Amino acid sequence: MAKKETPIEFFLVDATDKVLGRLATRIACILMGKHKTSYSHDKVMGDGVIVINATKIRVTGKKAEQKIYFHHTLYPGGARFIPYERMMKEKPEEIIRMAVRGMLPQNNLRDKTLKRLKVYAGAEYPLRSVKPKDMD
Repeated sequence: MAKKETPIEFFLVDATDKVLGRLATRIACILMGKHKTSYSHDKVMGDGVIVINATKIRVTGKKAEQKIYFHHTLYPGGARFIPYERMMKEKPEEIIRMAVRGMLPQNNLRDKTLKRLKVYAGAEYPLRSVKPKDMD
């Protein structure tokens, strides 16, 4: 029996003045495919998302001064702590990608699902041929 594949649609999201957490939950739902009637939790069924203007995202409260991103190099003493402000200057795309990654289910499909997320710091993006829909 052949698999019936549904075509992937792409949604365009402008992150200008959007709150990071609320935007990340909406993106995670689209990536998982929860907006479709044919949703299944054990398959990659979601659509793709293109996020532009990642440098203009905002956070609420004192997170801009207090939030710290952590990763470990897997070497002894390899803990790395990066403040939100420095991460915003160096890699604003990673802030959105990490927030969405944290809201996806922690299973084998997470990395496959994240491949459909494209984040760009500015307003320009190279996927013009895809003809994305506006998410708002």
